[in-house]
Amino acid sequence: MDVISLLALALAPGISIGIYIYLKDKHEREPLGLLFISFMYGVLSTAVTLLISWPLEYLVTINEQNVVHQFGNAFFKVAFVEEFSKFIFIRFILYNNKNFNEPFDGIVYACMVGMGFATLENIIYVFQYGAPTGFVRMFTAVPAHACFAVLMGYFLGKAKFTHRKEIYYSFVALLVATVFHGTYDYFWFIAYVPGIWTGAIISLIAALIFSKKAIRLHQQASPFINTPDTIEKPLDFPEKPVG
Repeated sequence: MDVISLLALALAPGISIGIYIYLKDKHEREPLGLLFISFMYGVLSTAVTLLISWPLEYLVTINEQNVVHQFGNAFFKVAFVEEFSKFIFIRFILYNNKNFNEPFDGIVYACMVGMGFATLENIIYVFQYGAPTGFVRMFTAVPAHACFAVLMGYFLGKAKFTHRKEIYYSFVALLVATVFHGTYDYFWFIAYVPGIWTGAIISLIAALIFSKKAIRLHQQASPFINTPDTIEKPLDFPEKPVG
């Protein structure tokens, strides 16, 4: 494929998902300029990821054939670092914007940041490994990043509009995104174990299911509609230990 075709392949999934989320914001859509800025924050978050990751490469040695080492690699060196890099732009910049005025906006802004990150990452992978990698990532890695963003955004939406629980839900937002991201990556990182890669697909499907529910719940929670909220169990974690 030529350069233009490869670039289009790399850009298509992230932009398509961004448009999809924008259209799901049915009751009070965000300014397009701010969404573009959010996308660019996601691109910038890759630089933050690199700044954190470079020292870790020298400080922490990973044996790629060791499943325990790969657990730490997936959850801490990759998932936590990447999700934290995106989180700081969403929680400490976009969160305070006056246009963040309903719970669903957490999902919108998180997804735009997430797609900015995923799109730049996708461009790098597609140009390095070619079109086949681009087609695979179109249905795996990029949608996975979108799901992590939806789940983070869901809890950040709750953080802003649930009194006295802002810190709790902000922490949960980062934790949930990291756990799903780490689980997804871990099964790919130990794909040398026969059949274990299916765990990544299962975790992606689970993230898709939870993301769909998160979108529906925050659509129903919009203050810009007059219909009563549907009674449905939220995606909350228990605040007190069970048992």
